[in-house]
Amino acid sequence: MKKITLLKGDGIGPEISESVLKIIDAQGVKIDWDEQLAGQKAIDKYGVTLPENTLNSVINNQIALKAPVTTPIGKGFRSVNVELRKKLNLYANLRCCYNIPAIKTRFDNVDIVVVRENTEDLYAGIERQPDENSAESIKIITKDASLRISEFAFNYAVENNRKEVCVVTKANICKLSDGLFLNCAREVAKNYPQTKFREILVDNCCMQLVQKPEQFDVLLLPNLYGDIVSDLTAGLIGGLGVAQGVNIGKDCRIYEPVHGAAPDIAGQNKANPTALLLSAIEMLKYIGMKNDAESIKNALYKTLNEGILTGDLGGKYTCSEFTDCVIKNL
Repeated sequence: MKKITLLKGDGIGPEISESVLKIIDAQGVKIDWDEQLAGQKAIDKYGVTLPENTLNSVINNQIALKAPVTTPIGKGFRSVNVELRKKLNLYANLRCCYNIPAIKTRFDNVDIVVVRENTEDLYAGIERQPDENSAESIKIITKDASLRISEFAFNYAVENNRKEVCVVTKANICKLSDGLFLNCAREVAKNYPQTKFREILVDNCCMQLVQKPEQFDVLLLPNLYGDIVSDLTAGLIGGLGVAQGVNIGKDCRIYEPVHGAAPDIAGQNKANPTALLLSAIEMLKYIGMKNDAESIKNALYKTLNEGILTGDLGGKYTCSEFTDCVIKNL
C-alpha cells in the first residue's frame, strides 16, 4: 500500500480533501494517508507554519496531496507554498490547462501546459523598506535554475509529444534578469531540434492568450509571470475551480489545485472539489494506478456532462452532493 502525505489545508481545504478521499476510497484505491499540518492549523498546534514532521513526511513519502493553505495578503506569515517549494527544492510547477466537458467557456480548443520556475524570482522574498514611504524587492534569476527549468520544459515536451516550447519574459525591460532566463532557454533549445522554439513578451502573451489560445502548446516562464499566466489560462477553461497543478523536484512531488483557500465560503459546503480531484487523478497516474485514475476521471466527466455543477460553474449542487454524484458514476 502506497503511503502518501496528506495536507488538508485551510479554508475550504478540509472540505474538498474529504470529497477527494471519499471518491478515491469508493474506487477501491488503497492508500495509507499520512496526514500532516501546514499553515494556520500548524500555527495553532505547533506555533510554526511548516513543522519539521510535515517536511519529513513529504521527504520520506516523496509524494503529497495538498489542499490550499491560507496566505495572508500584505501581513502575517509568509506563504507556506513558497516555503515548501524552497525547502523541498520543488523547482518546477506544472499546470495543464485543457477544456473539460460540459464546462462552457469562450474557447473550445485550449490545451496549454504552463511550466513555471518555482524557486526564485521575486518569490525569493528579499525585501526591505528603506523608509516609511518606499519599499524594495530584489528579483533573483540564476543561470542554474533557468537552465534546469528549461531542460524540464523541453523534456516534458518530448516525452508528451508536444510540438513547441514558448519562453515568456519581459527581457526588453528586465534586460539582465529576464535576459538571463531567455538566454538559458535559447541555449537549451539548441539541444532539442525536434521541438519548435519561440519567444514572446509576457504582456503580448497575455493578449494572445485571450485572443487565440490555440496557438500555444508549452509555455516556459519565470516564477512571477508563471503564477499570473497560469491563473489566466485557468480562466480559459472555466476558472480556478477546475485548475490542477503539481510541484516537482528531484525527489518529491506535491499535487495540489491552483486555487486558494477561499475562506469566505469555508464550511458552507459550496466548494468545488474538481481541481483537487484532477490533481489527485494525475497523482494516481504517476504512482502507476492509471486504470483507477481513468475510471475516476470518466466518472467526473459523466457527472459534469449530466449538468451537475457547483456554484462557481453556474450550478446549484453542493460539494457533498457533487461528490456523491461522482461516486455514483464510478
